[in-house]
Order: sequence, then C-alpha cells, then structure tokens
Amino acid sequence: MLLSSPFPEQWKRSHSCGELRNDKVGLSVRLNGWIANRRDLGNLIFLVLRDGRGKTQIVIDGEKTPAVYQEAKHMRQEFVIAVKGEVRMRPPSMINDAMATGAIEVLAEDLIVLNASAVLPFPITDKTDASDTLRLKYRYLDLRRDELHENILNRAKIARLLRESMEAYGFTDIETPFLYKSTPEGAREFLVPSRIAAGQFYALPQSPQLFKQILMVAGFDRYYQIVKCFRDEDLRADRQPEFTQLDCEMSFVDQEDIITTFTAIMTQVVNAYFARPVLQAIPRLTYAQAMADYGSDKPDTRFELKLRDLSPLLKDCDFKVFAQAIASGGIVNALCLTQQGEMTRKRLDEMEELAKQHGLKGLAWAKIKAASGKDAWQSSLTRFLDEATIDSINTQLGAKAGDLVLIAAGSYSVVKSALGTLRNKLGKELGLYDPKQLNFLWVVEFPLVERDAEDTRWLAKHHPFTSPMDEDLVWLESDPGRVRAKAYDLVCNGYELGGGSIRIHREDMQETQFRVLGLSREEADKKFGFLLEALKYGAPPHGGIAFGLDRTVMVLTGCDAIRDIIPFPKTQKAACLMTSSPAPVSTEALNDLHIKLNICNLEE
Repeated sequence: MLLSSPFPEQWKRSHSCGELRNDKVGLSVRLNGWIANRRDLGNLIFLVLRDGRGKTQIVIDGEKTPAVYQEAKHMRQEFVIAVKGEVRMRPPSMINDAMATGAIEVLAEDLIVLNASAVLPFPITDKTDASDTLRLKYRYLDLRRDELHENILNRAKIARLLRESMEAYGFTDIETPFLYKSTPEGAREFLVPSRIAAGQFYALPQSPQLFKQILMVAGFDRYYQIVKCFRDEDLRADRQPEFTQLDCEMSFVDQEDIITTFTAIMTQVVNAYFARPVLQAIPRLTYAQAMADYGSDKPDTRFELKLRDLSPLLKDCDFKVFAQAIASGGIVNALCLTQQGEMTRKRLDEMEELAKQHGLKGLAWAKIKAASGKDAWQSSLTRFLDEATIDSINTQLGAKAGDLVLIAAGSYSVVKSALGTLRNKLGKELGLYDPKQLNFLWVVEFPLVERDAEDTRWLAKHHPFTSPMDEDLVWLESDPGRVRAKAYDLVCNGYELGGGSIRIHREDMQETQFRVLGLSREEADKKFGFLLEALKYGAPPHGGIAFGLDRTVMVLTGCDAIRDIIPFPKTQKAACLMTSSPAPVSTEALNDLHIKLNICNLEE
C-alpha cells in the first residue's frame, strides 16, 4: 500500500537504521528509509533498509505475516518505506560483521510504502561501473552510496572540529562580502553584472584577503570563517571553480606565532578526527630545499626518493646535451630507483614521454650493473662518459647493482617540474609508501617574487601584500629575485593544504612593493585603494593563512579527487550536469542588466 500525504505520527521512526544493537533485542521499533538491497528466499524476504545514519536488516516472514509478505513482494531497490517490528538477534551463522547493526535484525510486523522509485539509471553500490557523467547527472542517487555518503558526513565532522578548535584558540567567526570590487591579480575572476549601475561589475572573491586585512585594521585580533571562494580557471583533480576554505588572520604576531598556532590547531583536529595521536609534530623545510630534493614546493615526503644534482660532475663531460644545459645556466638532475634495473623499455619510454610533457627534450637512463668499474652501466651514455665520471655519479647517488638511474637536463624549472612529477608517479606505481600514512610539512622561505612568462616583469609569488624577510630588504629594489618572503605553506602527502604570509602593514613598505611589481601609484589606488587607505590609520602587524577545506578533507579521508567530498561538484568544463548549468538566460534578463551578447566564434 502506498501511503498518501500527510505522514502519520504512528509511522514516524523511533530509531535510526544505524543505532540498533544487542541491547535493543525484544524492543518494538519503527524504522524509515530506502531499500538498499532485497533478497527473496521463497517464504522469506530480506530487506536492507538504509537511512542517513546506517543500515538495518528487515526480515519479512510469509508464514507469520502473509499480508506484509505480499506487500513486500512488490517492492524493489530504493523504495522509501516505513517498517514496524521487533528487534531480534540474528542466528550466529548470519551475523554480518561488515554492518554496525550486523548482530541484529528486525522482524517486520507491518510496513508501508512512503514513496516508490523509478528504475534506477545505475546500481547504488560502492563498486559501481556507472560513468562519471551519469553519476554527476544523478548526483542525489550517487550520494546514497555508502562511500560517498560517508565522505560528506566526514566533511561535516572535520568542519565542526575546525570550528571548535578555532573558537578554543580565541578566533571570531566573521563574514565578508561575496560581491565586491574586481582586483585582477592571480587567477581569473568570476564577474557579476550590476543591474543598478549599468555597465559595471562586481567580482566574486578568489579569497577574502583584502577584507580580512581590513578586519585587522578594524581591531578584530583573530578572525576566521569557513567561506566559499571562486576562481574561473581550468580544473583538475584537486580544483573546482567554487571551493571552500578556512580563512584566518591574526594581529600582533610574527611568522613563528602563526606556524605555532596552526600546528597546534591542525594537530588537535587531525587527532580528534582519527581518535588517536596520528599527528605529533610538523617538521619544516625551506622552499629552496624542497625544490632541490623533491622538485616541488609541496613535496610528498612519505618516501625517500630524492632528486640529486649531477651538474658539478657533468659540466665538462662530452655529452653535449648535459654540458650545454649547464653552460646555459641549467642543471642536470637524477633519480636513483632501488632495485628497478630490470624495468622494461616500454616503461622507460612511458616515463620519457611524461618528462617530455613537462618540457624536457628527453630522459636519459642507466641500468646499474656494478657500483664501479668498466661495465658499471648499461646505457647509451657510456659512449660519452668516462669510467671515473660514472663511478663518481654512482657514489653521489649511492647507486648499487640492480638500481636504475634516470637523468634529466635543462633549465632549473623544467628539470625540477619533470622529475618532481615523475618522482610522484613512481612513488605511487612502485608502492614506495603507505597510502594511509599522513606526512605533514611546513614549507617556508618562499621567494617574494618571480618573473612572468615573458620575463618582462616581476610578479608576486604569493600576493602583493606579502612581507619580505627583514634580512633580505636590502635587495628588495636592487635584486628582487634574491628576496625571500615571510610566507609559509602547510603541505601533506604532496598537496598544499594551506598557505599564508605575514602582511605588509606599513604604507611606505607597500608602496615600495608595488613599485618593484611595476604598479604605479595610480594603478595601485585603482585596484587596492581602500586597503592602502586603511593602512594609513594605524594598521597593526598582522598575518594569516587559508586552508583549502575541500583539499584537506580529501587528504584526511583518503580520496583521490575533491569532487568525491563535495556534495554537488562541477565537471572539468565547470558544468553542473544535474542542473544543466551554466545555461542561457532570457533576453529580458539581459536587458535588465544592460547587456547585449556578441558571442565570438572561438574556432575562427
């Protein structure tokens, strides 16, 4: 029987499907939920009933309750039902240790259909073969899967733990606007046309950066919020156009205060989430050392495989690719893979192709036959390198018989990027680390600035309000590339979880910084005038950090992509398949906004 509205009190649940245990045996209960599984064994029908808190097995006995049995014969997966019955122990051979309620079951005395379900577009099981497109279109069904459902609950748990910890450390939750002025620095912004001010636009914030600094000027010593941010950029596994971050700022602090505070907060949150002391201390690594050893400013330190610099040994060698790279200011780096000397030529070609995708012209290799001697290497490089050079390379790398050495030459940035990416890929493929391990790391002493793609001007490495390190101020205008920033990132397992800096709080220092970045006072006023004005009125020393909540949850839950921990994610083309957005709007709506479309043909 299908129940019509309204929902009668006598059918409302007395318990959730996840809370019944042995101590409830003999109790009469009412459960509401979806049929997750159905088995018909002749005169017995078994249903697994699921709600937002768990699952319980329901037994319908055709001999004891024939009318209920007949009703249940017409039910199928994902029907929404209400059940009345008695809790009883399962037979010992039927106990299901995989279910929290697996020791008990409910013998149905009566049941009713609250709503039927159409035939499902894909089975709701954790090991589904449904395509990503189909799952995103029917996201509300995908979210019923145990794995995804649990991810969203874990996201809520981590957000709650973060809030509790932030409040315990004296931070105040303060909201900042979503509609504000465009400040085109960094990623591309989403623009929102104004109906009232024709031809003018708001921007959705990439972060609350300017507002949280204003809050420090306003006298709020410790600010935080869990806030939506927006970036109109190409997507990847750990990026979405709209994302959530834990945004934080503190006054009257230096870098050490911030790192100490958020080490304590993150330790508290991680250990509370796992209910055991997973995180004890967080080591630090300078940006320069991270790039030298791992080829990345967000290194995965779960495995030891490091990049080694062979430039001093090869600068005068007869192999022109190496010698010319070094002579032109580049480097030669190597990876030494332990006991991988039998790797096939196909795998070596695949690795070389990956290296080429990151800018390298090629990837040299050597299979180690002995630690030293005339025939120590199996490699085409032996035509160009003498025995002494090969022995020195083996010594530098600690290479032994059975190892494989991969060597790359080129500019510093290309070599580090290519070998750093290859290192991460090999670490995963070769099982060089425990995937459940969490290795946290503070990366510090980032460069203050970097050259743009055309090498025509300096760009802020972090953002233009980041303070230089005091000891490097002497080079700020004469040699900006040497200047390190009071900037820091919290990294875990190769992902940047959070990043921040000590801000410039004095107007004269901010003007100097803008000058280094090639911003005139007029341009700076146009983009950041309200912040520069605020700095005139007693801005305190301040700094902060922002953590990507999506990425943090992804790492802590062991997921491979952030869309698995976001309820309603976008595709890589920034589309929502469930709601079919973005979508056209009516001419009338565009007229209200004083907008006339002129769509360019991007293929021309």
